[in-house]
Parts: sequence; C-alpha cells; structure tokens
Amino acid sequence: MRPVAVLSAFSLGLALLAPVGQSWAAPTSTKFEPTVTLQDTKLVLNGAGTRVKVFFKVYDMGLYTTKRVQTVEEVLALPGPKRLFFTALRDVPGTDLGRLFVKGLAANSPSDLVIKHTVSSNRLIEIFSGRSKLVVGDTFAMDFVPGKGTQFYIAGKPQGAPVGDDEYFGMVLRIWFGASPADETLKAALLGKAD
Repeated sequence: MRPVAVLSAFSLGLALLAPVGQSWAAPTSTKFEPTVTLQDTKLVLNGAGTRVKVFFKVYDMGLYTTKRVQTVEEVLALPGPKRLFFTALRDVPGTDLGRLFVKGLAANSPSDLVIKHTVSSNRLIEIFSGRSKLVVGDTFAMDFVPGKGTQFYIAGKPQGAPVGDDEYFGMVLRIWFGASPADETLKAALLGKAD
C-alpha cells in the first residue's frame, strides 16, 4: 500500500474514532431546500450543519420539521413527520456509518429501549452495509411518518419498508439531540442557533 493511501486510511480512522465534541462551526457545502413535502405535509428546514470529526468534514445534515423549533425538548416533543437529510463529505464504509449511528443511539437511550428496538437498529446497519461505501456527494435520508415508522433512503431510493415506531424515531433523533450528541456544534446548527 502506498504511503499516501496508508495516511488516508489512518486519517479516516481517526475521524471516525475521535471523541465526541471535537468540532467547530462550518457552513454547509450542501444547498438544502428551504421546504420539502412529506406525506402531503409541508416541512421547513429547521437548521443545517456539518458533522466534523477532528479536522475532517464527514457529512452535511439538515433537519426538516412541521414548524421551526429552537430547543431539544421542542424537537423531541414536536408531533408530525420529520426528515433528516444528509450529504456525505467523505468516503465512508457503509457498515461503519450504520454502526456509528447505532452506537450514538445506544449512547443516548436507556438500555431497555435499545434492547426493545434491536430489530430496527439491526435493520439500520443492514441498510448501510448494503453499500460498500458512501462516497463524497452521496445523499441519504431518514423520513419519519407517525404511525408508519422511519423510512431510510440512499440516493433518493427507499431502502425496504419503514422500520420502528414513534418511540424508535425519538431514539434516532437523540443521536444528535441527546445528552451525548454526535456533535454539539451540529446540534446547535440543527436548532438554528449556529452562525
């Protein structure tokens, strides 16, 4: 393996394993639509930001809700459909991304709920594992429709049937809005509080 390839693999490993909270505010390179429609419901872009680990931008992320909210409590309590939309900013193995999401889910939810929703979490890993990797520019999304569950998309294409229930999507949201969020700066940006 060439030295550059070794360094690149090492850098990606550091980016994925770095402690939570090492990030800074960065404008997104993704142009997020100001509104989208989900199940005949208009959603507004609540906020958007960039997930940064160490010195590496991993993905841009936007949160769409039925109305703008500014607190974690409001996000978690807000009824109606929601969309989490992402654009990959680095090449990331699909399995790694799925496992990181599940790790974040487990870090922010009680163990009994994690066990209760194991099937849905395993499905999340399977969906991303179906891709050898996501490359720069690839998009993926998680749409929540009350009573139907969470529909995962990669490159705009639905990945099987919706999974989980309202409780499970609350756990998904806590990956970014829980007590140990993936990134505090991104959390603020999704709440519309970042510059």
